[in-house]
Amino acid sequence: MEPRVKSEIWVSMALRLSNAAGRPAMQLRRGDPDSGGFLCVMLGRDGVVVLSQARDGEGRPAWVRGTGPAPVDQAEADAYIERQVARDPDLWVLEFEAPDYLPPFEARII
Repeated sequence: MEPRVKSEIWVSMALRLSNAAGRPAMQLRRGDPDSGGFLCVMLGRDGVVVLSQARDGEGRPAWVRGTGPAPVDQAEADAYIERQVARDPDLWVLEFEAPDYLPPFEARII
């Protein structure tokens, strides 16, 4: 079993990395401070992409484009987030300015 960082600490790290890189970021929703999952809203030039935590076939941490391969409008992203939070009320929701739709932290997108 791999060690886990508390969610609250991970959020702090992700926001600091983004802001240090000159890409404004903010917490939109607070989840469980110890073990909540994450949705990352990536604001780009052509719309919004929401990244959701996942595991690959070998159980390693990864991210998936929950809203699909192409950017969507804000209303569609908000609807996706609302559905996910209804399913898991412990989720954190973070927002990043990301013209390239890539997160400011190390992430494997599958």
